[in-house]
Amino acid sequence: MAPTAIDLQQVSDEDYQTKIKKATSPSYSVIASLGLNPEAVIRHNAAVPTLYEDGLLEKGTAISSTGALMAYSGKKTGRSPKDKRIVDEETSTEHIWWGPVNKKVDELTWKISKARAIDYLRTREKIYVIDAFAGWDPRYRIKVRVVCARAYHALFMKNMLIRPTEEELQNFGEPDFTIWNAGQFPANVHTKGMTSSTSVEINFKSMEMVILGTEYAGEMKKGIFTVMFYLMPIRHKVLTLHSSANQGVQNKDVTLFFGLSGTGKTTLSADPNRKLIGDDEHCWSDNGVFNIEGGCYAKCLDLSGEKEPEIFNAIKFGSVLENVGYDPVTKIVDYYDKSITENTRCAYPIDYIPSALIPCTVDSHPKNIVLLTCDARGVLPPISKLTNAQVMYHFISGYTSKMAGTEDGITEPEATFSACFGQPFLVLHPMKYAQQLSDKMIHHESTAWLLNTGWTGSSATKGGSRCPLKYTRRILDSIHSGELAKAEYKNYPTFGLQIPKEVPGVPTEILDPSNNWVDGKDNFNTEVRNLAQLFMENFEKYASECTTEVIQAGPQL
Repeated sequence: MAPTAIDLQQVSDEDYQTKIKKATSPSYSVIASLGLNPEAVIRHNAAVPTLYEDGLLEKGTAISSTGALMAYSGKKTGRSPKDKRIVDEETSTEHIWWGPVNKKVDELTWKISKARAIDYLRTREKIYVIDAFAGWDPRYRIKVRVVCARAYHALFMKNMLIRPTEEELQNFGEPDFTIWNAGQFPANVHTKGMTSSTSVEINFKSMEMVILGTEYAGEMKKGIFTVMFYLMPIRHKVLTLHSSANQGVQNKDVTLFFGLSGTGKTTLSADPNRKLIGDDEHCWSDNGVFNIEGGCYAKCLDLSGEKEPEIFNAIKFGSVLENVGYDPVTKIVDYYDKSITENTRCAYPIDYIPSALIPCTVDSHPKNIVLLTCDARGVLPPISKLTNAQVMYHFISGYTSKMAGTEDGITEPEATFSACFGQPFLVLHPMKYAQQLSDKMIHHESTAWLLNTGWTGSSATKGGSRCPLKYTRRILDSIHSGELAKAEYKNYPTFGLQIPKEVPGVPTEILDPSNNWVDGKDNFNTEVRNLAQLFMENFEKYASECTTEVIQAGPQL
């Protein structure tokens, strides 16, 4: 329904001015695009207190003792990657890496899903609209509009995207990309290609996304990430990365941390001795590095002020806590409670971190690149220095142990390989991103490391323990000070990794897993061979497009 003309007959001056204001407001264009009654309640870029007021009317929502909005995401408490679909259309089809990661959906099914989402939104008493940016570098940022029916979702994206200034909002205009979030309403399981009542669909021709059948807010965040994995390399030849990033206060040195959920990207980048550029999603252009997001999305399970003070203190008014347990009387959060999910989270604006660099963009290039893994088998060293060929091999492999709760249905640690440490979000073939990374590393002479934040002594299921965070931080301090680059190294057999003989403040015995294994030498060797075999089998799918040097940089049996 298009906006109707204003009837000037028998209208008072005050009524006339009110109608003129409504007809020319951004909210009115949203009403028109949805086909809503002009009197519909639209919370357009609502203030945080207003979103709190509305959010408290939603099921399972409360205010924590520290002031955060605690929300419940319903049945889905993690992403549903098997339900992600991309519209097969002529403008993008030749670029997309079709297969299990990017499932095809035809344009007719897309139209049905979008109509279903909008029809649902039309039935709501209130509609929430957030206008914001993705990408801190003005040369590459995109304008994003989120249309949803839950205040929790609106506040979440208000935190996770970059908030425009008042002037930028006034001149925002039409968005470059729109999210239609009708997650409370199921997808039509009878449409072609639909395998469940959940569907997250992206259309690169119309630059829109539809969410049905899941209220997990992380789908919106990762949807925008997927869009940037397509737009940046295709339109700008900019590398999109699943990484956190920070910068030294004195030397201005930049470090990138690659890793999947649960490997420590958020925790390790929030360093009080360094400026935080961002905790999860970045782009590396010819001009430097910039954060895609305006907020952080931190895991909360076992969170404490002692272990992670910056994150702990960011949980205050304006933050969104997801699926946490709490005392019903005092509203004090129990961060050890995993009765709803192990994937408890908090979304907060990045400026809640005292060490955040605002704006979140730097005009320098990474000095250190850290590939994070969480090895639940306990056989990878806590730290290894990588050659250029090795960093390519391990970047393409993207090994980690998928931790409980990060995706729907994951309840135990599970070995996984995720290309570029972000396979669920890739749109192009992994080799396209890998080649970009290789070229940039060589050009800017970056040093690469493999940092294992997982288990030591044995596997997670056989009595091993996770490497203490204090040791991991001391390893990072040695990287940033330059000490580790000058250390004496020895070879770690099978994987061919170079591991330091000493790191200041770290027990020597944990640096070499073979010296710290408590379950017998034979069992250790078996675990090493088993993991090496998994690496080799996984890499077969990429070997035809890799050089011999890169292939030989992996484990050898």
